[in-house]
Amino acid sequence: MIFGKGFTQSRVKTASAEINLVHGGSGRPLLLLHGYPQTHVIWQAVALHLMNDFHVICPDLRGYGDSSKPPSTEDHTPYSKRVMAQDMVEVMASLGYQDFFVAGHDRGARVVHRMALDYPEKVKKACVMDIAPTYHMFKNTDQAFATGYYHWFFLIQPNGLPEHMIGADPAYYLTEKMKRWSAPGASFNDEAMAEYIRCFSTAESIHASCEDYRAAASIDLQHDEEDIDKKINCPLLVLWGTKGFVQRTYNVLNVWRERAEQVQGRGVDCGHFLPEEAPEEVTAELFRFFA
Repeated sequence: MIFGKGFTQSRVKTASAEINLVHGGSGRPLLLLHGYPQTHVIWQAVALHLMNDFHVICPDLRGYGDSSKPPSTEDHTPYSKRVMAQDMVEVMASLGYQDFFVAGHDRGARVVHRMALDYPEKVKKACVMDIAPTYHMFKNTDQAFATGYYHWFFLIQPNGLPEHMIGADPAYYLTEKMKRWSAPGASFNDEAMAEYIRCFSTAESIHASCEDYRAAASIDLQHDEEDIDKKINCPLLVLWGTKGFVQRTYNVLNVWRERAEQVQGRGVDCGHFLPEEAPEEVTAELFRFFA
C-alpha cells in the first residue's frame, strides 16, 4: 500500500459495488475522490499532510483502481454519477459518518457535484478541482473543447471501439494522457504511475472507464436537466490549474456561481493534476476551507 504508516486499506460493500479505499488520521471526516485515469493514489501527498487534522478517506471510484467493475446496462446507469455518489455515501455510513466534507478532482469532482445535489444533508462543505459542470461543458461545445477534451467524444463511442484501441497499449495511452494534461515539466511519482498503469491495464478497467464517460454523455445529462434549477447549497470551493484547459476556456467562478449558492476559489499554478502537481498548495487550500 503506497500510503504507508497511519493508513488502513479496507473494502466496503455498497448496494451495487465493492469499493476499495484507504483511510487514516483523526478528526472530522474528509472524503477525497480521484479522477480519470487514476486511483485514490493521486491523494497520497495531500492525505499525509491532512491526516493530523482530519480522518481522511480515499476510495477508488467504482470502475477504477481495485474497486469492482459492475456490469453496465444499455443506458449506462451503473456508471452514472448518481450511483457513484450513492456508493460514497454508503462508504461513509459504513465508517460511521452521516455527514462529512468532500473534495474531488476531475471525475471525482463530478461525483461531488451530484452528491451535493442528491444528499445536501450529508455534504457539509465541498471542493471541486479543475472542472466546469458536465452539462455546461456539453452545452457549450466548440472546436477548442473538442480538441482539448477529445477523449470525451472518443470514449463514448459504441461497440467496443475505444476499448479495443486503448487496449492495444494502455500504458502508452495513460502516460500520454497525463503528459498532455499536466503543466510543462511536471513529474509524477514513479510508484504512483506504476499503480495507475497496473489498475488501468485490464480490459475490465478500460471498459468500465469508458462506461463512466458514456454515462456522462447520456444518463448524467438527463439527471442534470431534471435538476437544472437546483443549486448546491453547501459552501463550495473551486480550484483549477492556471496552466490547463479549464482556465483557458471558462470563467470558472462565474460558471459555478450559476450552479451553487456559496462559491469561492482560485487558480493554482499547475496543470490539470492539482493534488500531484501542487500538493502543498492544495493542502493549504483544503485545510483553510474545511478547517
